[in-house]
Amino acid sequence: MPHLTIEYSANLAGFPEAEVLAELNQTVTASPEVADEADLKSRCVVHGRYAIGTVPDGRAFVHAQLRLLSGRTPEAKKDFSERIAGVLRRLTPRPAGLLVQLSVEIVDMDRPSYVKERL
Repeated sequence: MPHLTIEYSANLAGFPEAEVLAELNQTVTASPEVADEADLKSRCVVHGRYAIGTVPDGRAFVHAQLRLLSGRTPEAKKDFSERIAGVLRRLTPRPAGLLVQLSVEIVDMDRPSYVKERL
């Protein structure tokens, strides 16, 4: 915990995955809600097949999902979403003629059933 997944459409040429992950890891682990920076697992997933609405071209997306153990306050969750959105707003490419949609989702993981071990 936490798990951060950044998904984006393949038409965002030049999406700076390494830079995005490095900056997101810094900003998320800077939160007082994260006790150990080594607990954060982040990854990028690019989607080559996707649809946005009913228009076949001219649209792209970036979606971040942060999965946290349950029990965080609404204020803490809002802080995480703003931290993540701020990095993505700054680093997401904005190609001419392409409408880019950005979204951030905070998801509670069931604390009693979650298993984590360091091997």
